[in-house]
Amino acid sequence: MLDPVARLLELAGPKPRIALAFSGGVDSTVLAHLLVKKRRKLGGLRLLHVDHRLQTASAEWSRHCARMARGWRVPFIALKANIERRNGESPEAAARDARYQLLFEAMAPGEVLVTAQHRDDQVETLLLQLFRGAGVAGLSGMPAIAMSGPGPVARPLLEVSRGEIEALAQKARLRWIEDPSNADTRFSRNFLRQRLMPLIREHWPGVDRALARSATHMADAAALLNERAAHDLAALADGGGVSVSALRALPMGRRRNALRAFIGGQGVEMPETSRLREMSGPLLAARTDAQPEVVWAAARMVRRGGRLELRKLRERTSEFVAKSWRWQADRRLILEQGVLELVEDAAGPIDLALLPKVIEVRARRGGERMRPGAKARTRTLKSLLQDSKIPVEERAQMPLLFADERLIAAGDRWIDASVAATVKSRKRARLRWIRTR
Repeated sequence: MLDPVARLLELAGPKPRIALAFSGGVDSTVLAHLLVKKRRKLGGLRLLHVDHRLQTASAEWSRHCARMARGWRVPFIALKANIERRNGESPEAAARDARYQLLFEAMAPGEVLVTAQHRDDQVETLLLQLFRGAGVAGLSGMPAIAMSGPGPVARPLLEVSRGEIEALAQKARLRWIEDPSNADTRFSRNFLRQRLMPLIREHWPGVDRALARSATHMADAAALLNERAAHDLAALADGGGVSVSALRALPMGRRRNALRAFIGGQGVEMPETSRLREMSGPLLAARTDAQPEVVWAAARMVRRGGRLELRKLRERTSEFVAKSWRWQADRRLILEQGVLELVEDAAGPIDLALLPKVIEVRARRGGERMRPGAKARTRTLKSLLQDSKIPVEERAQMPLLFADERLIAAGDRWIDASVAATVKSRKRARLRWIRTR
């Protein structure tokens, strides 16, 4: 078995101050045991334990980890996670994100966060990324050391197998936690570990080393692509965005590579391949006045004239919550984005007698159509918005008024002919839309 402490010193330098992510499982227990034995070579050692509170025994696991730390005479910190899943996010990913956020917050200045992932974990990560259709960056697996969060994250066990770790744990008579969820093959990683890998190893006995070597090759390729992207982005930079004309001048492969680097540099989760194709093709080819955009779970890429700009999801204004408006009882409807008012006006464009008693107010869903005037033809709302050159941000905030599924008004800009006032209308009104966001 390779010496993980020597590997850690090779990665992090002499006398590193270590914060070990200590789950109490066999991997982190063995690593903690080895670090404690050679603590004189370290500048400091603390154990950080995250209680995910997903198992009924999690509180007892925290107490077990605290007892182990006391026995080793090592400072110990227990952290409690509140796991919130985003739409489409797996439980494993949500737990991982919550864990790393807590670990990063608990790190002291100058510390190195050390985790106990080993070669089997690296192989499983590579295969899972392959099954998801990942590119070179995803297939490069976990780096032995990387800057992430407030400081370096080191993984000194990546060249050590799970079997070697378990053998050392038994030889040293260590006590560790067995998480029963690790046997649940409904989780992708567990299914791969319990069901697929034994079959693969049976036919290809050296597959673990071969796959780990492939991850290393991919990491080298990813480094070269990153270097190329950094060079291209320097030439593409246009303020806080990238130049459309300069991006279009690049071959398609370099175009996408540069876009990945631009998105990744903003700390945003990478979009799926289909979205990246839209950005590198149709988004660049669109008319300069169209203000197109490509949206995915984490952000949106917008085109403003000759520049592409990235808008993180948290920067987007909130979506409308559909509401029913009984306007006869209250002429003002308060929305999260602003206030919608129906103001009586003898010259107003709306005939109050034609309005339904209950108006449904919601945001755009796409495909809406209306006839903005008695003599006008029916048009899509999209074309009206584009012809009026209304900014995309304002379009997203515009409330739409419906009578059943018929669009009767778009904010205070257009009124459908079905509710439009004429010279014979006795009670008329106009809409007033006051944005507050």
